[in-house]
Amino acid sequence: MSTRNDVTDTPPEASTLAGIAGHFVNARRQGSALPDFPGVIPETLVSAYEVQDHAIGLWPDTVAGWKVGYIAAEKRDVSGDDRLLGPIFSAALHDGTAGSVEFPVYVGGFAAVEAEYVLKLQADAPEGKTDWTPEEAEALPATLHLGVEIASSPLATINILGPRVVVSDFGNNNGLILGGEIPDWRGIAETALTCQTFIDDQQVGNGGATTLPGGLRTAYAFALSRSAKRGRPLKAGDLIATGNATGIHDITAGQRARISFNGYGDINCVAKPAGPEAA
Repeated sequence: MSTRNDVTDTPPEASTLAGIAGHFVNARRQGSALPDFPGVIPETLVSAYEVQDHAIGLWPDTVAGWKVGYIAAEKRDVSGDDRLLGPIFSAALHDGTAGSVEFPVYVGGFAAVEAEYVLKLQADAPEGKTDWTPEEAEALPATLHLGVEIASSPLATINILGPRVVVSDFGNNNGLILGGEIPDWRGIAETALTCQTFIDDQQVGNGGATTLPGGLRTAYAFALSRSAKRGRPLKAGDLIATGNATGIHDITAGQRARISFNGYGDINCVAKPAGPEAA
């Protein structure tokens, strides 16, 4: 992991977009919770992405991919976006194919697991293309994998406060557990891609690739479009976690989760308290 100055040296002013980013990054670096949103909530998703871009610049790691989250109709803004993006960092990418995985969550903040179908790009998106249809996205080569999003933030109320807050704090993402590949996914009906989520052996969710409106291809198209509009066109090797397939399931440190992807295997994992990040 690369090094940079510890942003806790000079506490930022919460009234600025950069200041908001600094407070979230400080809390994440320290593994601590935030009692409230650190400042004034950005007025639009565009402003919230500015916060996110500031925070990505402060975080001492490279982006390995993006999580896609769905925005309910009543929570959308003038952008018209029905989804949002958050970065998945390289150091927070875990191998879900080699036994149970420990993953960090913010004690006193928000913590949940989400079953995910994850696309891995096999080619760069063309430069300059900022609008994608699901059909165009499907034609851009990608493999499909099992996955579990680690949805965790220092702010316990992040989802209650809404999409602009979620975007401001890395999309409420704290990592991705990547499982095995689903071969020839384009030839499989999305209705056949089903899964269940269990926490401490109790089933808490049931669903699949069609749980979110539009399914995998619509999520793929959104990630390509919004990333390009932000000046971050997707590249070969980038990951896209397409959205929660069984719901958002709260978890606490010490609890175990098992996500069963019918016909394709399981991912087993256990939550642990997030600790301070090494510089």
